Parts: sequence; structure tokens; C-alpha cells
Amino acid sequence: MRILLLVVYYLPSPIASAKLIHDLAAEFLRLGHEPVVVAPDETIPHETEVACEDGIKVLRVRTGKIKNASRIVRGLNEARLSSIIWNKGQRFFKENPCDLIIYYSPTIFFGQLVKRLKKYYSCPSYLILRDIFPQWALDAGVLKRGMIYNYFKLKERQHHEAANVIGVQTPANLRYFKENNLDTKYRLEVLYNWTALLEENVPSLAYRERLGLQGKVVFFYGGNIGVAQDIDNIVRLAKNLCDEKSAYFLLVGDGSEVSRLRAEIKALGLINIAIHDAVGQKEYLSMLSEFDVGLLSLDRGLKTQNFPGKLLGYLYHAMPVLASINQGNDLKNIIEDGKAGLVCINGEDELFEACARKLVADEKLRRQLGRNARMLLESNFSVSRAAKQILSHFDAAH
Repeated sequence: MRILLLVVYYLPSPIASAKLIHDLAAEFLRLGHEPVVVAPDETIPHETEVACEDGIKVLRVRTGKIKNASRIVRGLNEARLSSIIWNKGQRFFKENPCDLIIYYSPTIFFGQLVKRLKKYYSCPSYLILRDIFPQWALDAGVLKRGMIYNYFKLKERQHHEAANVIGVQTPANLRYFKENNLDTKYRLEVLYNWTALLEENVPSLAYRERLGLQGKVVFFYGGNIGVAQDIDNIVRLAKNLCDEKSAYFLLVGDGSEVSRLRAEIKALGLINIAIHDAVGQKEYLSMLSEFDVGLLSLDRGLKTQNFPGKLLGYLYHAMPVLASINQGNDLKNIIEDGKAGLVCINGEDELFEACARKLVADEKLRRQLGRNARMLLESNFSVSRAAKQILSHFDAAH
């Protein structure tokens, strides 16, 4: 089959989902299929660019700014994604007819394009749903009920209705659909995140030395720094561990909260925490291989359950996980059952602090949790498992 993968981010973007999609496309290629990736790109000089990367055909379409843009600019540019990609990519779509469309949230604005492409190709589609928006924005206080919220709900519905099958992140996401009486409207299943298990030669870029962190236990966070992640949670932890001279918190990424958080860290006079700009994929992998503990944080108000893509990077590199997440999130059971880290609920600041101190003090514990983390990845989150699960719905028809 020729499989079209429609995404917002693709390599070389450092966003975790970019590597997820690359690994999935590479697995389809390994299985004898022909993957085609279509992604917006605000940086290319021409309206479209077509390349073959690792045997995968990639169409990049120039669009307005999405990453590191204000909420208004991002919203306006995302709302136009379907029309821009269709208008600029028509020749490509005509020359590359597909048998299956796979599209990936977090955007909710691919519904119109997927519906059009399904009709054009007479083919089915699969939605990999990683973000239940606008519900999480309502929970986190970013949005209020009203005209804008209703518009987003309309787009979300169109986004979901374009799919023959929807793969959600966790069982808790299935419960969300059931509680909102949507479980009979859509064909749903749990599709866990994945990663390729091929061993990569990650060259050390000596970040520990370059950043002067020799002898430190480095708690590392890599990814989006926005409202839903509640990075204030990690800043409070760093403040509470000021007396722990060997502990250091390194946050790497972009997002809407970066400027405010940097100002907050400066105002508090904290010297055990820093936020660095996002880096490329090679640099990011080097950091994962060098540092000691992987950090997760999710806003306590979230009612939808998120499975951060960054977790798989931590597990892959055998990093023990320290997580502070929202109530009811399946991540707690996944990490604890796999003995891959320590988990508490956001707001349990004393427990969060105690867990961090425990990891600082006990290198043997860090190593054991790290080994367990890698085993958890290998047993539950392989890309081959994800690819076969998606294809199982459609292979019989082709």
C-alpha cells in the first residue's frame, strides 16, 4: 500500500512527534509499503518541496508560523492548514495516489483535508489522536466556554468524523469518549505511543562538560513548555531543592510559557535550574544519553489524559522517570507497574520533593529504575506493534 502520513511536525524538528512519525513511516517501509509524509513547514523558500529521506518521500508545504507563535497567530495559521496544503499540494496528490491516510493530532484542523483526500482516493483513514483539544485548554484555564470554544469543538468533530478508526493514547482516553457519549459514534481503540528499538550510535556532544554540570545529578525535561505542562511545578521543585547542591534541573524546549518562566526563575534567584532553547534531534539524543533523570509534568486541572511523547525518549535511554501528573492519568500505573520511576500527583509538592531527593541520593536506585524503563519500552512500545495494529484494520482490503 501507499500510505500517506499527514502531520504537523516532521524531522528535523526536535518535537517528539516528528520522530514518532519518522519511525512509523520507516516501519511501514520495512514491511514493504510505500510511506509518503506530508507536513507544513514555515521555513522552506518555495511553496512546496519534495524530497526522499531515508527512503521515505516527503512533501513539505510552506505555511504560516505555528511553532513559537502567539496563540492568535498559531490558531489562525492552523485553521488554514487544510486549505493551504490542498491548494499547494494538488499536483503532488494527483501524482501520488494513496491507499490509506494516517493523520496525527494535536492539530484539529486536518478534518477538511482528510475528508477531501478520502473522496479523491476512495480510501480509508486512521486518526492517531494524541491530544483532546479543546477540552484540555478548558481544563487548564486557557479557554473559556463561548464562541471560540464552540468553533474549536466544531473543528474537533470534523477532525474525528473524517476517521474510519481513531487510536487514542490510553484507556483513560477511551473513558473520556464513553463519559461524553461519543464511544458509539466513533470506532475507537487504544494505540500506545511507540519508538524504533534499533540501537542508534549517539555521538556524545559533552553537554555535561559544556554546561558545567560535572558531578551533578541532572533532572532533564525536553519538550513543549506550555500551559498544559505546568512547568511552574518543576520550578517549585527546584526551589525546594536549593539546599541539594548536587541536584540540577535542565529544561530544553520552546513554548508559550518560556519567557515568563525564565523571568520567574531570575526573580527567585534560582541557580539550580535553567531553560535552554530547543535543539536539533542529534543534540537532543545526546542530552538524553548524558543526563540522569527524565522529568514529566502535567497540569493538575487536566481531565483528559496525556501520554507525553518525551517519555519514550527517556525509556529508550534507560533514564529513570520522575513524574508529577494529573489525577487519574494512566501514566501512573504504566510507570509504577513497570518500576520505571517515581510518580506523584501534581500538587503533592512534599512527595514530589521527597522523590527527587531519593533519586539524588541513591545512584543504585537510579540505575535499577533506568534498566526497568528500558525493559518497559521494549515490551510495550515498539513501533512494529503500532504499525501492525494500524494496518490490521485495512490490510484485508488491499
